[in-house]
Amino acid sequence: MSSVKVTLRKRTYESGKTVLYLDFYPAIRNPKTMKMTRREYLGIYLYTNPRTPHERKVNAQKMKQAEGIRAQRELSIINEQYGFLDKTTGRMSVLAYFQSILKDHHEKWAVVYEHFKNYVEGDCTFDELTVDFCNGFRDHLNTAKRLKSEKYQISQNSASGYWSTFRAFLALAYRNGFLKENINDHLEKIDTAETRREYLTLQELQTLYKTPCRFPVLKAAAIFSSLTGLRISDILQLEWSMIQDYPDGGKCVRIRTEKTETEATLPISEQALELCGEPGTGLVFKGLTRGIVNTHLKEWIASAGITKKISFHCFRHTYATLQLAGGTDLYTVSKMLGHTDVKTTQIYAKIVDEKKEKAANAIVIDNLKLEEK
Repeated sequence: MSSVKVTLRKRTYESGKTVLYLDFYPAIRNPKTMKMTRREYLGIYLYTNPRTPHERKVNAQKMKQAEGIRAQRELSIINEQYGFLDKTTGRMSVLAYFQSILKDHHEKWAVVYEHFKNYVEGDCTFDELTVDFCNGFRDHLNTAKRLKSEKYQISQNSASGYWSTFRAFLALAYRNGFLKENINDHLEKIDTAETRREYLTLQELQTLYKTPCRFPVLKAAAIFSSLTGLRISDILQLEWSMIQDYPDGGKCVRIRTEKTETEATLPISEQALELCGEPGTGLVFKGLTRGIVNTHLKEWIASAGITKKISFHCFRHTYATLQLAGGTDLYTVSKMLGHTDVKTTQIYAKIVDEKKEKAANAIVIDNLKLEEK
């Protein structure tokens, strides 16, 4: 078995997609199917003809991920245990692996890492990462305190989001060969509680736009989010190379969203493009930081006379709500927001329905009585 060569290869389909796979020579026996095989498709896709620095960066990251899998498979074969786990892997530190991949993922992964570290109280190996052990972490999240303020418990929705992120980590560990089975098949999600999603009306948005802001870049980014639905994490990493010509005319943003780690092409309006300023290189909203957002957004909102509790994410809610209220269908709004499940978008439809109900009772005639015919 040690003479088996494992090579990372690419295959481009007629559809234009390029997929990565491992080529084994000579063929090996897959322990799951007990059949001899020469190939293992990794489910990792590349831009076939990368045209921008962003696309080339994404390809490089995916090639690095695939090379890691190739090396792991080769090690497994050397240990005569081809599959998804060998003795060396089982003894590896889960926390060390978790920490090593944080830089490649959304900041929420770092929060989940800290909660998991608190749960294990030291460390654990992949051999110890069982269904019962993971369900223990699920129970831990349901009662965990906030990292920055142990005075308060994390909300049910935060626990649900952290649990989903942890399950994404387990899926990645399984794909990369650190787990011998997909533990997610045996884990239940944490239900979310229905919450009110605050948003601005069109009139409030216009008022806010007319209100001076100490940091013009914050104002431009906030209104841009209201016109595109982009998250703050995506706006902070938005580069001019990601703003490209749209096939049907106009401009679009081609981006790999930081939260969901999915690629999306989103057409943007002329007004949204105008907020970006003069075309250049590098970051679009230069100088914008989370510190500026966290410190100065509230004062700008207050100076506009808006009393609602508005966070930057509310501009994304504003986009979704105003789109639906304006007649855009739910499926289209879901795609524009980058939701993987249209059910996530339905909460905004409910808000619009409530507005319609209020509108139905908005016109009242004093002392209305039906006269006898």
